[in-house]
Amino acid sequence: MHAVVITMPGGPEVLQWIQVDDPVPGPGEALVEVAAAGVNRADLMQRQGFYPPPPGAPPYPGLECSGTISAVGPDVTGWQPGDAVCALLAGGGYAEKVAVPVGQLLPAPASISLTHAGGLPETVCTVYSNVFLGARLRAGETILIHGGASGIGTTAIQLAKNFGATVAVTCGTEDKLKVCRELGADITINHRDEDFVQRIKDATGGRGADVILDIIGAKYLDRNIDALAPDGRIACIGMQGGARAELDMGKLMVKRATLSCTTLRARPPDQKAAIVAAVREHVWPLTEAGQIRPVVYRELPFAEAAEAHRIMAESANIGKLILRAQ
Repeated sequence: MHAVVITMPGGPEVLQWIQVDDPVPGPGEALVEVAAAGVNRADLMQRQGFYPPPPGAPPYPGLECSGTISAVGPDVTGWQPGDAVCALLAGGGYAEKVAVPVGQLLPAPASISLTHAGGLPETVCTVYSNVFLGARLRAGETILIHGGASGIGTTAIQLAKNFGATVAVTCGTEDKLKVCRELGADITINHRDEDFVQRIKDATGGRGADVILDIIGAKYLDRNIDALAPDGRIACIGMQGGARAELDMGKLMVKRATLSCTTLRARPPDQKAAIVAAVREHVWPLTEAGQIRPVVYRELPFAEAAEAHRIMAESANIGKLILRAQ
């Protein structure tokens, strides 16, 4: 098969579409003929040498894909060749084939194309596990989503609105804020010329956000705590603004606040399977009904993965970038 190989750590130019050995499905795995794969910021980090795949994972980037099962390994039940699926991966999505633990498979939704389904699993599983399972967002609460126009952000807006929350977002351009409003965001904040702490307090009568979904990390930590409501929860899933910050524990204690920091890729398979099962039960009916969909900025062939990485590095995209079969 062909796969996008990282020939050495570096810029987008190190991504090469070359021939490699086919994967073989092991016990409890299915072999998926890949139709498309979503591009995530973790892929850029892996390309730069900062985020190696966990042991046993394929070396190629790609944390989600869609496609058709072509074979199943021993001890597999409930799935068979010909099934259209999308999958949460530990790596290997940028390829013509990938072996996937069946606990990380989801049926491809009939409401969207198989290509667009390749941009669902990583974002939906990340948002649901952090916002709903971890931070326990409830109907009637307010969530502040940083990077509202990203793949994660556009998914989080839709999920939070469908579950009855008030949604606030930060973005850096009016075009991005407009898309967030179209998806249902109630409070839109341009972080380049507005103070998100003051805006969220003004919009909530001084209370603040009950949940904050943060992709920035260190740069926003202190301000996120200031923006929190009493008993608020911060779910930090990225470090675009750095990994090290000074934490005022007194502020957290006064607000009875919770800070959680997680990644999805390195979780053991049983935890990933539990998250996927929860998504299938609670989110997939909304997806099948067309109420949750990936916002797709652009599709490119796998051979143009470098261009997709350039676009994401510049934060030019609104929603998902999708790599598709040739």
